[in-house]
Amino acid sequence: MANSIYLVTKFVEIIDAVYKQESLTARLDAMTRPVEFGGANEVKVLKLSTVGLGDYSRATGYPAGDITAAWETMQLTCERGRAFSLDRMDNEETLGLVLGNLIREWMRVHVAPELDAYRFAAYATGAGNYVGTAAALDTAEKVLKAIDVGMAALDEDEVPQEGRILYISTNLYHLLKGAVTRTLATETGVQRNVFTLDDMTVVPVPQTRFYTKITLNAGATSSAGGFAKAAGAHDINFLIVHPSAVLQPIKLSQVKYFDPDTNQISDGHLWQYRLYHDAFVYDNRANGIYRHDKNS
Repeated sequence: MANSIYLVTKFVEIIDAVYKQESLTARLDAMTRPVEFGGANEVKVLKLSTVGLGDYSRATGYPAGDITAAWETMQLTCERGRAFSLDRMDNEETLGLVLGNLIREWMRVHVAPELDAYRFAAYATGAGNYVGTAAALDTAEKVLKAIDVGMAALDEDEVPQEGRILYISTNLYHLLKGAVTRTLATETGVQRNVFTLDDMTVVPVPQTRFYTKITLNAGATSSAGGFAKAAGAHDINFLIVHPSAVLQPIKLSQVKYFDPDTNQISDGHLWQYRLYHDAFVYDNRANGIYRHDKNS
């Protein structure tokens, strides 16, 4: 019997939709330059550097200038996967609810948070502007001042102001909301959510996926997997990211589904999911990321 192609297509759409809804870094996908890996697991990016102006001579003309070109190699290293099996009768006796909700819930609870945590750790590691473990940010005024310092650092490095994104821990985000005041007229409710700050898009990030380094669980058993904060890692207070500084390619995000009549392993529904991806900071654009860590 042929595979159920309709269901495969359906689950691929679910994975794509949940990824876009739940991942906090998905917004950077469209902003970063697409990369074609072809049959390779790496891509080479050309880095150019030149020299500034010199004095023009009416006798000898233009002063010569050096052009330096080097290749920056980016190699995919993160390859993850998982398989789930659901017995035909287990699905029938739960009225099909497990079959209909398993992939969506799994993507929301496990895949999207790990993808974000991996990327945030990579961007924190590659940040060209790094304040380290500074004083505690325990008031809205301190949070705003720290963000101003970060913006000034990016301004000094001539990072474009347009398009910057402020990823901020949820705790600091709620402090930031405390700095917002409203004068009520005929409104029936108060809206204090901070969507932008000085033209930067503001994205709150749960601390559970906002670390300077993570450890990926190998998932050697059926009850183990996911990620955790790495030993010696810091909690991140906030990152200011310009999308031009990062690259987050996904070479493969594939789900395979086999119905019980096709599954040759057992009389059950079988899902297999594989994710092959990575996250990089361009060497020449590292100053497009500002990192501020928690002081503990």
